[in-house]
Amino acid sequence: MKYAFIRDHACRWPVLHLCRLLGVQRSAYYDWRDRPGQVIPAEELALRRRMKALFKASRDSLGSRTMARKLREEGFEIGRDRTRRLMKALSLEVRAKRKYKATTDSKHQLPVAENVLNRQFNPTRPNQAWGADITYLWTQEGWVYLAVVIDLYSRRVVGWAMDRCMKKALVIRALLMAINLRNLPPGLIHHSDRGSQYASRAYQRLLAQHGMVCSMSRKGNCWDNAPVERFFSSLKREWTGDRLYRTRKEAIADVREYVAVYYNAQRLHSTLGYKTPMDYEKDLNKVSGNT
Repeated sequence: MKYAFIRDHACRWPVLHLCRLLGVQRSAYYDWRDRPGQVIPAEELALRRRMKALFKASRDSLGSRTMARKLREEGFEIGRDRTRRLMKALSLEVRAKRKYKATTDSKHQLPVAENVLNRQFNPTRPNQAWGADITYLWTQEGWVYLAVVIDLYSRRVVGWAMDRCMKKALVIRALLMAINLRNLPPGLIHHSDRGSQYASRAYQRLLAQHGMVCSMSRKGNCWDNAPVERFFSSLKREWTGDRLYRTRKEAIADVREYVAVYYNAQRLHSTLGYKTPMDYEKDLNKVSGNT
């Protein structure tokens, strides 16, 4: 702040020269200097500290709408307008979104399934429809790939795996995690893109063994799997951002924290009425896993 700079250096340089150098009126500086110090009430101080903590936990991704809802859940009486003003005063600025390319390899001769899901992204119960896909992160050791399985009912990540290679073993591990976590009813729709990993015989055999119905996006249409694409966008915008991981192990640990600690258990989703995926499932109380 310019006035604070002048105050701190007034013992060495004339105030007139400092004001001219910084382009401020000398009278305005003296008004600021002689103004009584502002006393912030304890409740306001606690609110500001909590806002900073929530924003830091989200890695600079929490907007004013979600911030206000989180604060109200914790007992603070605050609306969105005041939240927006305080965030501006505290310099809590959300990072801009970035775009990322897709990783689908659909140039293969394996059979592909019809788009059974057909963009019905809001099932009425858990384990009715899952979405799956792959993305990637860069490290100083090279690429590391992430495969996820998401329950479209709650947007909860129920299965995930990471590896240095984008092969069928990666997606199979993610699917096995989801299968082990949930009680699967027959006829669950499993939706993915047309990538060779999902079209592989081993993956298709696993779907059939557990009574799942295979559904695949239309060729070149990422919007047919929009909820999973949205998850990847949130991961890279809110968490990994421009971070440069030294090792794959470091990247895997960081993604694990996002999925297990933040995304499933703390992040509010507008699609779910501003609840976390785990809280949304607990409200229904019809799923087997709560971890």
